[in-house]
Order: sequence, then structure tokens, then C-alpha cells
Amino acid sequence: MTSAQNSWGGVDNRAPPVTGASDPGSVAVKALQPFRGPFQRWPRITDALLGVLAFFLTLAMWSSNATSGELGKAMSGALLMLAIVASAALYWRRSYPVQVHGLILCCLLLSVLSPLNDGVVAMAFSLYSLGRYAANDRISILGVLLAILLASMDMFVINSAGFSGLFTLMMMGALWYIGRRLRFRGEYLRLLEERAQYLEQRKNREAELAVTEERGRIARELHDIVAHQLSLMTVQAGAAKTVGQSDPIAAMEAMEAVEGAGRQALKEMRHLLHVLRRDENDSSLVPQPGCADLPSLIAEVNATGVAVQLQTGGRLSGLPARVDLSVYRIVQEALTNVLKHAGKQVFVTVTVASSAGGVEVSICDSGGGPGETSGRGYGIAGMRERAEMLGGWLRTGPGSNGGFEVSALLPCDGARS
Repeated sequence: MTSAQNSWGGVDNRAPPVTGASDPGSVAVKALQPFRGPFQRWPRITDALLGVLAFFLTLAMWSSNATSGELGKAMSGALLMLAIVASAALYWRRSYPVQVHGLILCCLLLSVLSPLNDGVVAMAFSLYSLGRYAANDRISILGVLLAILLASMDMFVINSAGFSGLFTLMMMGALWYIGRRLRFRGEYLRLLEERAQYLEQRKNREAELAVTEERGRIARELHDIVAHQLSLMTVQAGAAKTVGQSDPIAAMEAMEAVEGAGRQALKEMRHLLHVLRRDENDSSLVPQPGCADLPSLIAEVNATGVAVQLQTGGRLSGLPARVDLSVYRIVQEALTNVLKHAGKQVFVTVTVASSAGGVEVSICDSGGGPGETSGRGYGIAGMRERAEMLGGWLRTGPGSNGGFEVSALLPCDGARS
């Protein structure tokens, strides 16, 4: 039994699991969507008209099968009431198919045991409704079997119907089976609709997550660019203010450094905005900074009066783009924290080494440096997030020789180029 068939038997009706990115569910829903006829557009009106039709067809059948002496009995109040009750019950055949079928079975039994000894037309519609709308398959099968058993008793025990009786029984089973197959098809379409809605919701969630991730990436890049360059500009501006009157030449050099840091910040921000707007095939843009740009970064910090020594090891060229950029940003953010918290009279050692496990980065200063939770900035959290996104780790804390140390491992295996 298929999943669509199981659903009307009381099994879980949730959308099936997604097995691939592309799914023909939404296309199949449109292709298999049934025609909405009057029975679906105006169900209550059509069911009421169906009951009226069943009543008059029952009277017509009784009149054609009864003799002239029995016609009066057929029109008697009790039998007429049976025809009315059985036909009127069809109005609720969609909402209560089992109860309606049970009521019509009782009417059929009383009609068969009456002097007229004939059936009711409402049974044909009830069998179809039982197959189409009954949710429990066992009760539905039991209902059709009871109807066939009662009809068999009428045609083969009380009367001698012969071949016509067999044809009638086959028609009763066929009506129930048609209704059941239409229920299977309706359940299948409903599952396809739920699946299409589930895939649409999942697509929207993935799009929202992608937007959130991209916003986080942009925020990290802007934070690293602006925080570092502004720290350089603040230090140089303070130096220029201090020596402005005693040493105008040194003050001018400091202001030139401020100007250079500002231009560098604008350049990197302009490049970041261009990367956000570029097409996939656009290769004319300057690549983002990486390990090759570390010497110039160290020179900028050295110009502020902080002594920084760069030590490299292994092969740092040809690294995946995300690893290359993350190494640069982690070193840049660590040096920015040195400028903010350690002061000028410190010595900083920057070590970047490539090995089989990835790229190891270490920034250790001789000053106090920021604590693990000092301040309210996002520098350390941003560095740790960069490392963890690549499958690595980042640790911060007191160094082995005093001061503050930032160490990280960035694996190259899981990074995309």
C-alpha cells in the first residue's frame, strides 16, 4: 500500500522527506489537478439535488416493479417514509459517509423485508460516498460487504435474480471501488500540494539564512577594515597632536600616515562594495588581501611606533581564497587590539606557518592586551567565527612569555577557493 493510501487509514499525513534539490511535486500538482465541476463548486446544493433525484428514481423503480395491486402498498406511508429518509440522508454523505451508509442500509433492509420487496436507489450513491469520503478503510470495506450481503440475500434467497443479480452486485462493488480510487487520487494530490508548500517554505528559509549569513560576512569585513584603519588613524593623530608644536615635521609625517590609513580604508571598503555587486564572470577586480599583503600591514603598524616582527613558514602561496583572507583579517584584528589596549611600548610577534593540517597563526604581544571578555566589541568573536567557519579554532589568553596571545588553526581542506 502506498503512502497516499496509508494516509486515509490514519497514518502520518506529513509531507514526505525531501530526497533532492529539484522535485516535480509542484508540476505534478498542476498536471493532475482535477476539474472542479458542480459537485465541488456547490457541494451542498448538488447533494440536495442528488437526494431529490434518488427519491424520484426510487419511486419510479418501485412503480415499474410493482403490480397494480402492489402499487398502493408501495405508496403507503411507511415505505414512502423509508424512501424519503434514505434519500434525504445523502445531504450529509460527505461529512458523515459511514453514518449515512448505515442509515441507508437499515432503510434497504426494511424495504427488502416489506411486502414490496425492493431496494432503494440511494444505496448506489451511498456506496460511492462510502468509498470516496470514509477515512477508515476497514469500516469502508465492512460497509460495502454488508451492502453486498444484504443485496445477495434479496436477490438469491428471497428472489431468483439470476444473471441480473450478479450484474447488480458487480455494479455495487464497482461504485464503491470508483469512489475509493478517487479518494486515493485526491490524497495523492493533497500530499503533492503539501510537499510543494513544504519545499517552498524550505526554499524561503534557506534564502533567509543565506541573506543572514551574507550580512554577517559583510559586517565582519567592515568591522575589520574600519576598526584597523581607524585605530591607526587615532594613534597617528594623537602623535601629531603631541609633537605638533615641538616637531612640526614629525607632525606632518604623522598626518600623512593618517591620510594614508584613511585612503587604505576607503580603498578596501570600495573593493568590498564592488565584490558585492560584481558578476560571477567579472575577473577585473583586484583580489582581496591575503598572506602576501601581511608585510605591508606590518609596516603600517610599525609606522605607529609599535614594533612588530613577522615570521612565516611553509608555503603560503596558493591557499584557498577564504583561508588566505581569514589569515589576513585575523592578524589585522589582533594588531588592532594591540593598538587599542597594549599601547606603544610593546613588542609583537606575528607567526604564520603552513603545514599539512592547515595554516597556524599566532600573534603574541608583550603588553596586557584585551581580556577574553573585555570591552563590548566584536573583534575576538569575529576572529573566532572566521576560524570556526573554516572548521578550525581560535584561542585567546595570556601568552607563554607574558602579554596577550591569539592563536588559530585554519584548515585548508574544507575551504572553497
